[in-house]
Amino acid sequence: MSEQLAYAIITPHSLHKSRTGGIIARLIARTGIELVAARMFAPGPELLKEYAATIVSANDPQDRRVQELLRDYVLNDFGTDPKTQKRRRVMLLLFKGDDAVRKLRSVVGSFSAHRRGGETIRDTYGELIIDENDNVRYFEPAVLAAPTPDEAAAKLRIWARYSASDGGVLGNVVNYGPDEKPERTLVLLKPDNFRFASGRPGNMIDFFSRTGLFIVGIKVHQMSVAQAMEFYGPVREILRTKLQGVVAEKARTLLEKELGFKIPGSEEKRLGEVLGPLFGENQFENIVRFMAGRSPSECEPALMTAPGTETCIALVYEGVNAVAKIRDVLGPTDPTKAPPGSIRREFGLNIMVNAAHASDSPDNAAREMRIVNVAENTFKREVEAVLGKV
Repeated sequence: MSEQLAYAIITPHSLHKSRTGGIIARLIARTGIELVAARMFAPGPELLKEYAATIVSANDPQDRRVQELLRDYVLNDFGTDPKTQKRRRVMLLLFKGDDAVRKLRSVVGSFSAHRRGGETIRDTYGELIIDENDNVRYFEPAVLAAPTPDEAAAKLRIWARYSASDGGVLGNVVNYGPDEKPERTLVLLKPDNFRFASGRPGNMIDFFSRTGLFIVGIKVHQMSVAQAMEFYGPVREILRTKLQGVVAEKARTLLEKELGFKIPGSEEKRLGEVLGPLFGENQFENIVRFMAGRSPSECEPALMTAPGTETCIALVYEGVNAVAKIRDVLGPTDPTKAPPGSIRREFGLNIMVNAAHASDSPDNAAREMRIVNVAENTFKREVEAVLGKV
């Protein structure tokens, strides 16, 4: 079976209730298909009208009444919030793989007034409450997904056409008090979370939801060697100098064992001065290789700016004290020193393979977001690569 594109749209309500991580965890782990792009949208009336018009379909196995509820929900609940007069946030996740549409739709689930259990995403996070007179009292779909490959393609073309005007890193979508000063910070879910299909990325997003911050940007990213070198550039000189003492002691111990005589302290220091920068440079190469799949020294010039072979997810969080709140949940660089309940304690392995990165200041957040280019429209690029120009 040929590769298909499938999508899942996380509703404004699911985003607001911080159900995003749990939904993403199920979509990745239970479908086994590749997440190739993600984009935040603040849909305008034109996009909503065009998309809503495609929802009621003879090809959808769901009851027509449910389809009409979905259409009305999109028109009413995806648009501008009448209380704040701000557009609502929507997250669109793009998957690619064999039989992708069926696999994804089976995990999302369909509505039935008599459903039981929590097998699907809609079982757990969706609601369809009908009273004794068969009137709908409450409806929340949690996630939207297409029923067939043809409908997935048609609807993806619509979202791709509006992906520049209505999508990206969103601004003016969160309501703040007059004395509140929001910040933005960058989070990278590192490549160790994508070695195989698992719930780890979503589970970590669940951890970050404890901050009460708002996701305003998301991108599936393959970091190039050049990007990794610039991103981690500030730590390069630190590695070259900070590790001199550690390297000197290790070198002294090894040499004394091998040569059979004691090395004076003054000579140990000289060993650190000679070997420390070399060791630091090697560590920097390892960091770049871990993030991009290639190290600078083994990379041909033509590949320096090419997308890397490793996947990460970049997220932009917004809110009051965003930088501090995110770093508190993340924990310190060394997972062994991270407190229980922090992301690095739960998911990290060592100082480099430590699950996620978060900016340490608003200025660094701006610098890192520029390097990763979270607003880049990779969603449209992936759609057009399979479906042609939209």
